[in-house]
Amino acid sequence: MTRPAPSDTTTATVIAAGEPVASAARPGRDLSPILTFRDGELFRDGAPHRVLSGSIHYFRVHPELWRDRLERLAALGLNTVDTYIAWNFHQRGQDAADFSGWRDVERFIELAGELGFDVIVRPGPYICAEWDNGGLPSWLTGVPGLRPRSSDAQYMAAVEEWFDELIPRLAALQASRGGPIVAVQLENEFGSYGDDSGYLSRLRDALVQRGVTELLYTADGPTELMLDGGTLPEVLATATFGSRAREAAELLRSRRDGEPFLCAEYWNGWFDHWGEHHHVREPRGSVGVIDEILEVGGSVSIYMAHGGTNFGLWSGANHDGRVLQPTVTSYDSDAPVSEHGDITEKGRMLRQRLEAFTGVVPPAVPEDRPVLAARRLFTTPAAALLPAMRAAGGDEASVSVSPASFESLGLDAGLVLYEATPILPNGASTLSIRGLHDRALVWVDGRFVGAVDTVSAAAGLELSGHGERVRLEVLVENQGRINYGPLLGQGKGILGAVQVDRRIVQGWRSRPIALAEWTSAELEAAVAGGEGVEGVEPGAAGFSTAVLEIDAAADTFLALPGFVKGFVWVNGFLLGRYWEIGPQVTLYVPSPVLRAGVNTVTVLELERSGEAIELREVPELGPAEEYIESFG
Repeated sequence: MTRPAPSDTTTATVIAAGEPVASAARPGRDLSPILTFRDGELFRDGAPHRVLSGSIHYFRVHPELWRDRLERLAALGLNTVDTYIAWNFHQRGQDAADFSGWRDVERFIELAGELGFDVIVRPGPYICAEWDNGGLPSWLTGVPGLRPRSSDAQYMAAVEEWFDELIPRLAALQASRGGPIVAVQLENEFGSYGDDSGYLSRLRDALVQRGVTELLYTADGPTELMLDGGTLPEVLATATFGSRAREAAELLRSRRDGEPFLCAEYWNGWFDHWGEHHHVREPRGSVGVIDEILEVGGSVSIYMAHGGTNFGLWSGANHDGRVLQPTVTSYDSDAPVSEHGDITEKGRMLRQRLEAFTGVVPPAVPEDRPVLAARRLFTTPAAALLPAMRAAGGDEASVSVSPASFESLGLDAGLVLYEATPILPNGASTLSIRGLHDRALVWVDGRFVGAVDTVSAAAGLELSGHGERVRLEVLVENQGRINYGPLLGQGKGILGAVQVDRRIVQGWRSRPIALAEWTSAELEAAVAGGEGVEGVEPGAAGFSTAVLEIDAAADTFLALPGFVKGFVWVNGFLLGRYWEIGPQVTLYVPSPVLRAGVNTVTVLELERSGEAIELREVPELGPAEEYIESFG
């Protein structure tokens, strides 16, 4: 049923960030959860409570800006933050998991607690999040026969080993032990994927056995289908949605009598795919759904409160049943706190609404961060694409009958250069690639013959031969691993056959190019190893560099007019992908990536290079369209 907003006596317990909410360990080491519920109402340490949370991902924010972004979330009036934990961010290969530096999730959680936030953690192991492979390591999902997100023995053995590393770190930061963690999510929207209740039960047991004592909950879309597959008895069921809050509340309360209504993700914005528009949500309507959630007695987590950036090659992809839909580098998500940290109009409106609801004045809004003055930087060609990729691939190559997949090469992200020496018959023939994932550039005897993607590769490229052997080279780009739906874990590279007309090309050398893992020194070596620029035509694909001299570091926004598609580094830090099809035009460069004095920008262009790059004072994320996700 519809419930009124809290009365004045209960509103005082709805605290905002900046208040001392984190609890000290209780006398006698009481490990009971700090968040409890009864009769449809949520309590914090025995007092009526509303969770007013905002999502922020430590892995999408430069660690030197963690405090800055959390302070900006505090200024919105939130009392809680939540974050996913991306397994593949901590364990890219099968070696030991890394919790240092940018991956020090414990420090991020502690920092949130120091700023007065409660913290909700979402350890997956699957997270979606428009993050590469939904957070699952490709070395795991690439195991032949393995079934992710299920009680499959191989999968669960790896999950439990990962949880052995992760969960005790989180358990030590729970509210019952003096930390800020007040709740832990079980998997993520599992009901949108499967119905293996035994898998969810095993995950619940794995969390509890490793020390999780705070509130556990599941999160699923507000439909019978999704709730049937994704919930467990005696584990709080919550919903994720972008509209129709009252309907979601009614459905959950009809199924889970006595449980409080919690929107675990309220989609107040949306992410973008390459080749689409930039998705936004009108501020008044967006905040209006939060009003609706509060009016029916609910709690909410705003997804995203601050989206951040898919730095490197961490952006994932969706699939519409026909084509891959890679996600752009920006994860701004039209959030209340923008990608570069500004409080938006939506954020100001949200601050006013939450202050009115709680009666607590949030901390002051921090000043906007400084931005470099706009300027144009001419680029210097450094190496042509194909010679550079040959050199970057090294002398060692996998030799096999068929092209090797990224997974069999132990490559998570980046490029693979494939080489074979087929005979091309006299006259015209068609080169086709079956099972291409995701995009390929093709050369014959060093001459570029075309670019193809998953769909066009099957139709093929027209070639002309003379009955002689040729050097066929195919450079394949992984554009992001699928993060949602039944194709989760799909492999990358050439997964089928390359054919000349009906004849299969056999005998391949496959060279992995792990550009996402290059150090600054390895990047410099790759740029220098491509036989130089002698004879390179203006605008040719390949490496180019530019120099930026500044007095002091500040944020900036990098545009690449005249360039088509590729990757860009600043001082050896991989910002991410760019692509002329948009919608994203500028890449966010956070100030910690820059330094006073000389800075180097390196571009790896796959098709056609421009003559200059631009630093702009405001971001350009492309032509906008309003998008509101709803479940019909």
